[in-house]
Amino acid sequence: MKLNACSLLAALLLVSGAALAADKPVAKVNGTVIPATFSDALIDEQVMQGAKVDDALKKAARDELIRREVIAQAARKKGYDKKPEVASRMELARQSVLVGYYIDEWVRANPISDETLKTEYDRRVKEMTDLEYKTRHILVEKEDTAKAIITKLQTGAKFEDLAKDSTDTGSKEKGGDLGWSMAQNFVPPFAEALTKLAKGKFTTQPVQTQFGYHVILMEDSRKPEPPAFEEVKAQLQQGMQQQGITKMLGEMLKQAKVE
Repeated sequence: MKLNACSLLAALLLVSGAALAADKPVAKVNGTVIPATFSDALIDEQVMQGAKVDDALKKAARDELIRREVIAQAARKKGYDKKPEVASRMELARQSVLVGYYIDEWVRANPISDETLKTEYDRRVKEMTDLEYKTRHILVEKEDTAKAIITKLQTGAKFEDLAKDSTDTGSKEKGGDLGWSMAQNFVPPFAEALTKLAKGKFTTQPVQTQFGYHVILMEDSRKPEPPAFEEVKAQLQQGMQQQGITKMLGEMLKQAKVE
């Protein structure tokens, strides 16, 4: 279990003395009370990372807090808490939690409805213009070899048969088949040549890339099937929340007097 020291420190700094006094302790170290709010903060942090709340997690949190209190007491005895650089870091940690809590509360107060998410999903699907291509290729080292292959194809040779001489070991046994893919997944010269081909046509000139010389066949093209709404709902929500946070922050900065 990985327990984040900085985020825990910041959470602990936000707990008031009155709250600590009223809180039920989870342990005492040399007479110093470790309140349950500290344990709750640490456990919540782990839950957000996917941990399950059980006795093992609670024990791990308690053990970690005890270890930290022992070290913190030793640090205070040496006066480290009075050092300017330490005080600055503690204040930054406190500020970090305040900022995070403000943003969390803003997100809770400004939920994005399923209707809004679905509208955004439909807009993105409508704007999908890229095609997928069913592609085959034959890769060789020399341009003359590629030109000879093109000549054979023009006189009726089968692409799949000639692909057996390809240097691309990943596709040669499959007749040069590269499957369905968007053009941008290929290197630029390959992609440019591919998108200019009509269905069922092959390049009449070798296409040079850093891998060698290609003869490319575009078997078919199609508009890709978009993922289902439910598959991307969480990702859409996160993105739209981030856009909202960015807009909110921009408005706050405009109103702030910064010198």
